[in-house]
Amino acid sequence: MEFHSDKVNAYKHEIHNLKTAMPAIAESYHHFTGACFQVGELDEKTKQLIALGIAMFANNELCTYYHMEEARSKGASDAQIMEAAAVASAASAGHAMSQGLMRVQANLH
Repeated sequence: MEFHSDKVNAYKHEIHNLKTAMPAIAESYHHFTGACFQVGELDEKTKQLIALGIAMFANNELCTYYHMEEARSKGASDAQIMEAAAVASAASAGHAMSQGLMRVQANLH
């Protein structure tokens, strides 16, 4: 797990460097993501679990680790994190199946 934390910490370091190089861009990004992850109709833990699933679907290793850590910091249990991973897997399989049916199978005849 330490290796993954190193990657997340390196990302956070580079975000800090972006603030120096491009302060307006960094601040806009921070404001947007901060607003998205604030408590609203969904709590912060649920939002982090959603982000984890999206990161997995996108095959984004860093974001997978980042949102897993954030979900845990918002109170997600290991079981909840694994359930989110399972849901992401099911949605990914559904994506492939729908493409297979609608783009491939439907055009075989």
